[in-house]
Amino acid sequence: MSFDAKKVCADCVEWIKNWFAENGPDCKAVVGISGGKDSSVVAALCCAALGKERVMGVLMPQGEQADIDYSVDLCDTLGIERITVNVKSAVDAVMSEIEDKLDISPQTRFNLPPRIRMSVLYAVSQSVNGRVANTCNLSEDWVGYSTRYGDSVGDFSPLSLLTVKEVRAIGREIGLPEKFIEKTPIDGLCGKTDEDNLGFSYATLDRYIREGIIDDPVIKQKIDTMHERNLFKLKLMPVFPYKPDSEV
Repeated sequence: MSFDAKKVCADCVEWIKNWFAENGPDCKAVVGISGGKDSSVVAALCCAALGKERVMGVLMPQGEQADIDYSVDLCDTLGIERITVNVKSAVDAVMSEIEDKLDISPQTRFNLPPRIRMSVLYAVSQSVNGRVANTCNLSEDWVGYSTRYGDSVGDFSPLSLLTVKEVRAIGREIGLPEKFIEKTPIDGLCGKTDEDNLGFSYATLDRYIREGIIDDPVIKQKIDTMHERNLFKLKLMPVFPYKPDSEV
């Protein structure tokens, strides 16, 4: 299956431009910057659509972050304004309060930091007349590799229907240095790569998503199970369909 990175890149830039014209003509795009491919590509697309002066990068380390230089370098490469907000004290404070009352689950420890980071992004956004960019891609969303009400949300999402392979192609098309496109994604907690945590490569997942082809039936079953289990993350919150008597 062919992917026209040049056309998709141009279309996405135009889509961002039109979205802001309708939803915030004078607003900035506020992007949480990890230094990885997704946030790098989103920031670059926003620069192309709005101009670098209307893009702000937000760096949110949790204490010491070994690869923070990538984030700083990405902002400098694009020439965008950046702000650093260390979330460690906020995460520690909330965790400490909960620990006094409950046994904290591993899922809670994993998901609290991205939820606090999203709160930070919205706090920054509201302070600079901004709109928050979602930086998730289709491959991650397909298997639920995102945090509900954390990195899974935002005001607009350029990459949600694009696979990892396609995101990388757009990164090259828009002229990003290779180190941002090919940076190995690490979860930031246990030091494992995303692919180590998932148990399969993004190349395998992308091929399955786009072509329906997968060689290992065990991995196929794992992907299918993860996809079905996490579909709720991609849906709007269920609402009780109440109708007043006058409308029945």
